[in-house]
Amino acid sequence: MSPRRLALLITCLAVAGLAATFAIVGWDETGRIASAVSALAAVAAVGVAVWAALDARRDDSLIEVSGTGDAEARDGGRANTGLSGDPGTRRPIKIRKTGTAKATGEGGDANTGAQR
Repeated sequence: MSPRRLALLITCLAVAGLAATFAIVGWDETGRIASAVSALAAVAAVGVAVWAALDARRDDSLIEVSGTGDAEARDGGRANTGLSGDPGTRRPIKIRKTGTAKATGEGGDANTGAQR
């Protein structure tokens, strides 16, 4: 069972359980129970929101580089028409139709693709 279906099943069971509890205890007690359940649900919602925000930092969206111009570096400089990034980044990359890169001089570097 997928996590989404499991969450839906648990939610449905919780709603059914609360409905049964409300029917059994009567309307006088229902208000107090509903207040307690609402407070617990609010705290749980804050926890889930924090968890989702922390999880959102893991970005695995596509990095796309396309139609770049030409680049030229002299005196050992660096020319890049593709992508140069953090080696720790493992996001998928799509590079197409990059321009020409030319580096002259000792230690020069030219890149038209991906360089991490």
